[in-house]
Amino acid sequence: MTYYLIAGERSGDLHGGNLIRAIYRHDPAARFRAWGGEQMEAAGATLVRHYREMAFMGFWEVVQNLGAIRRNFRDCERDLLETRPDVLILIDYAGFNLRMARFAKRHGIRVFYYISPKVWAWNQKRALKIKATVDRLFVILPFEVDFFARYDYQVDYIGNPLMDAIADFQPEAGFRDQFTKPVIALLPGSRKQEVEGMLPTMLAVSRQFPAYQFVVAGVSNLPEALYRQHLQAYPDIPVVTDQAYDLLAAAEAALVTSGTATLETALLNVPQVVCYRTAWLSYQIARRLIAVPFISLVNLIAGKKAVTELIQEALDPRQAAAELARILPGAPDRDQQLADYEALREKVGGPGASERAGEKMVAYLREQPVRQ
Repeated sequence: MTYYLIAGERSGDLHGGNLIRAIYRHDPAARFRAWGGEQMEAAGATLVRHYREMAFMGFWEVVQNLGAIRRNFRDCERDLLETRPDVLILIDYAGFNLRMARFAKRHGIRVFYYISPKVWAWNQKRALKIKATVDRLFVILPFEVDFFARYDYQVDYIGNPLMDAIADFQPEAGFRDQFTKPVIALLPGSRKQEVEGMLPTMLAVSRQFPAYQFVVAGVSNLPEALYRQHLQAYPDIPVVTDQAYDLLAAAEAALVTSGTATLETALLNVPQVVCYRTAWLSYQIARRLIAVPFISLVNLIAGKKAVTELIQEALDPRQAAAELARILPGAPDRDQQLADYEALREKVGGPGASERAGEKMVAYLREQPVRQ
C-alpha cells in the first residue's frame, strides 16, 4: 500500500520517521511519500518538501507568509491527486493539515490523523470538523480521549511517541566531560521565530549564574549564523547541534521554549522553566482564543502548575533568573517539580506508541472499508 505523510515541523518529522518504520514491520511492501524532513526520508520516504519551507509560527507570521502557504497548499493538492495514495497520514500541524484532510476527503482519499491537532486549546468545535473529515484519529495525550468523546467521536489512544524516542536514547559517551562546570541547558526552539524571540533572554540569564556552564541546543535545520549573531557577546556559551537529549541528560536544569521540548525535558527528569514570546499581535489574538489554563504540555497533562510558564512580558532576564534559581540543586522548588514529573510519567505511559499506531493503521486499511 502507498502512504502519504505530512509533517510541518521537526518533532513531527521525528514521529513520522518512527511511524514509517513501524508500518514497514506490518506492511513490508509499503511505499511512502512525505512532506517532512531527514527523519522521514531516512526511514524510507520519498521527500516531496522539507518542513523548513512550511514552519510559520503565530497569527501575524502566517499573514506575512500567505503567498508561500498558498503555494504549498496548491502543490500538495496537486501531488495528492497525481499519486492517489491508499491513505493520507497527517501529523499534528493543524493549520495546514486540517485543510488537506478536507481536500483528501472530497477526493475519496482515506485520512488518518496521527497526533491530534490541539483543538482542545481553542475553538474546540473544530473537533466536529475533524470528525467529519478524518477516518481514524490517533491521539497521544490521555485527556484527549474524553475530550473527543464529548463530540461522540471514538479515537485511538496509542500513548506518547516521545517515550519511544526516549527509550531508544543512549547518551553519547564523554559528552558531559567536555564541560567543567554544572550545566544549564537552553532550548530556544526549532523555528527561526522562536530562536529570535527566546534566545536573547535565555542568554542574558547566564550572567547571573557564573558557577554554571550554559549550553544552547541548536538544530541543523536553522543556519549557524542565526545562533552566532546572538552569541557574539557570550563567547563562553557553546552550541551543540542536534544533541538536545545529550544536553538534557547532562544538565542540572533548563530554560525551554514552550512546545514538545517541555514534555521531553520533563520525561528526561530535568527541572525547567518554560519560556514563550511571540509577536505582539499574535499574542493578543491567542490570549483571547485559548481555552486552557496552561500552554506547556507538562502542565496540561499534569492538570496543575508543575512548571513555571513565563509568557510574553513575564519573560525577562530578571524573572527568568529568579525562577531558574528556585529549581537548581538544593533550591526550594526542585524536589516538588521532580515529584510532579514522576506522576507525569505514570500518566504518559511507557514506550510503544509508534508500534501501536503503525499496527492499527495497517489493520484498519486492510480490514475496514473507507467511511462514506
